Amino acid sequence: MNLHKRFMVQFFIQLFLLSLIFLVGMLIVWAVIGFTISEDEIQTDLAEADASYFTNRIILDNNNHFFKKNLEELAESQNGWLILLDSDGAILDSFNAPEVLPTQFTVSDFTDRLWGSPEDNQQFTYWEIEFLDMDPLLLLYGRNNMAEDLLESAVPVIDWQQEDLNLTLGTKEELEKEKAWIQLLSPEGKVLDTYGEVSESSLYTMQQLGELQSENQWLASLTNTETGLTVVTGLENVPSTAWGTTFSNQNLFLFALTTLILLAIGTFWYARKFGAPLLVMMQWIQNLGNGQYEEPTNDNKGSLITNKKGKIKKKYRLFKDLIDTLEQLTATLKIHQHQQKTLERTREDWISGLSHDLKTPLSSISGYAQILESSDYEWSAKETREFASIMNEKSFYMMELLEELTLTFRLKNQALPLAKEQIDINEFIRRIVIHFINDPSNTELKFTFVAAPQSIRVNIDPMWFQRIIDNLIANAVKYNPSGTEIKISVSTIEQHLFVVLIEDDGKGMEMEILEKLFDRYYRGTNTHDTNTGTGLGLAITKQLVQLHNGSIHVDSMPEKGTAVRVIVPV
Repeated sequence: MNLHKRFMVQFFIQLFLLSLIFLVGMLIVWAVIGFTISEDEIQTDLAEADASYFTNRIILDNNNHFFKKNLEELAESQNGWLILLDSDGAILDSFNAPEVLPTQFTVSDFTDRLWGSPEDNQQFTYWEIEFLDMDPLLLLYGRNNMAEDLLESAVPVIDWQQEDLNLTLGTKEELEKEKAWIQLLSPEGKVLDTYGEVSESSLYTMQQLGELQSENQWLASLTNTETGLTVVTGLENVPSTAWGTTFSNQNLFLFALTTLILLAIGTFWYARKFGAPLLVMMQWIQNLGNGQYEEPTNDNKGSLITNKKGKIKKKYRLFKDLIDTLEQLTATLKIHQHQQKTLERTREDWISGLSHDLKTPLSSISGYAQILESSDYEWSAKETREFASIMNEKSFYMMELLEELTLTFRLKNQALPLAKEQIDINEFIRRIVIHFINDPSNTELKFTFVAAPQSIRVNIDPMWFQRIIDNLIANAVKYNPSGTEIKISVSTIEQHLFVVLIEDDGKGMEMEILEKLFDRYYRGTNTHDTNTGTGLGLAITKQLVQLHNGSIHVDSMPEKGTAVRVIVPV
């Protein structure tokens, strides 16, 4: 899998996992909130509980069934009562139950959801509680009308004749404790006396009294038959405030702060997972752009990407392919930088040497010209011809330098067209070898030519291919001592390629020289010729071979000789 696909897969997986973790976290938070709200609602109103809440709060001991103490305390705190029935409606256990109870509950009791006289208004909630290996039980829960108890304590002290509530201190304290109110009304609904927090209405209509009854309040009333006055008590039937308590301003702030912290942690982790390595990569690329061919390091000059054992750190493993590429690029640029510096030094040395090589023949030409120009002496025809010969030789050498310099730049810019012809390569190489054999300066060298067994017709540019062979044989002549045997042979490879092999048993070359042999401006060591060469000959040779879609390879060992193999398509 390439870097792009792996990065996308990892990005998707990490984003999915982060989203999943955040979702699970939010679900847990909401579950905790829901549980808290549910518990708060149950603590406020037991009727809000579900059947599972009571399963472990009812004790089953053989044939005895009874409530746990904590359940009874909760019901008592809400002024409620509990009744446990079997599947037939018989009472198994009860707590704080009303005095008037049926001995056996029937279907109609649950249909009407009340029992006793209409004045009792005993309403209740019930659940079906299931247990293993037994019939389900029914649990009834109801709350007593606290307003009735308050009314009962207030009625004995009311002064009906004086139209005064005349409440005792104890009754007032009980009303304040329960946040209840009491009012004395005339037959027409006019408020005659009141105590506690209640609406400021001074006169109630029948509709307003009905609205009071429909509000979330416990209400109780009693009418005095003698005076026609009515006393009404009420207290708020407080609904569950768990939601409001849970989502108070402070809790909302804490919830929002927690969410932001979780998001910040997730964002920081995600940025560190993907952002930090990318920043290091960018720094690395920037260093390369600034010519610093090194990977970024920390303050201790240690690697940011690898550990002490040289292994890639975990957060960088996703970018392994990119890191490998950057390492290769860094190494390549470092090598090129070294090569460029070496080339610059070599070129400077070459220019210096070339300047010297041009200056020396120019000095000779200038000197002989001045001698011939001088009127102080009359030169003989023989002396004049000798001077002219030297000047011509020096001029030819200078022309050769300039020609090779021009040729190498034409080859570099691919501005040298080839005029290929079909020729017999055996005959072509044989003529070149004969030319070197007939050269009087090569009498101390031995030349051998081995032609291919069959005629080979090849498609080459005769002029430039002769330049290739001339350069290679000339180098074998120039850099080897007297008595060296130079062998030139021609062969084929599967009738698609032909090979020209030039071997000698001369002094050979060191590896250092061999590695630089085809570099431009490199001038090899000359042992027996006053001319050191231009440093372009073999570089031009290699470029001409490549222009023929061929290759050239050199093998050499000191004191063993050298073999140059040129392979070109037929």
